[in-house]
Amino acid sequence: VQLVESGGGLVQAGGSLRLSCAASGSTASINAMGWYRQAPGKQRELVAGITSGGGSTNYADSVKGRFTISRDNAKNTMYLQMNSLKPEDTAVYYCMALFAGGLRSWGQGTQVTVSS
Repeated sequence: VQLVESGGGLVQAGGSLRLSCAASGSTASINAMGWYRQAPGKQRELVAGITSGGGSTNYADSVKGRFTISRDNAKNTMYLQMNSLKPEDTAVYYCMALFAGGLRSWGQGTQVTVSS
């Protein structure tokens, strides 16, 4: 499975961005998916996750109420709608696909920069 993120960029604090993650290949074997982020000098952290059918989601406390994860299985695409962005949201955002047995596939990342 290949994952390609898009939608990152530079935005002012309080603004919005929508990230997309397009999956190709053996997408039927994907169980759950998620968005992670990594800021300079920090560890990669989970931002939001979603199950294969989209029926269950989870969020990091720092983004609850501001970010929304969703997926369109017909388009093999996952999204992250980010509202009320803060400078501390600045990071490289990565798409992740989880397979049976715990195997993971990662995208190349997309930069999100929030200016104050």
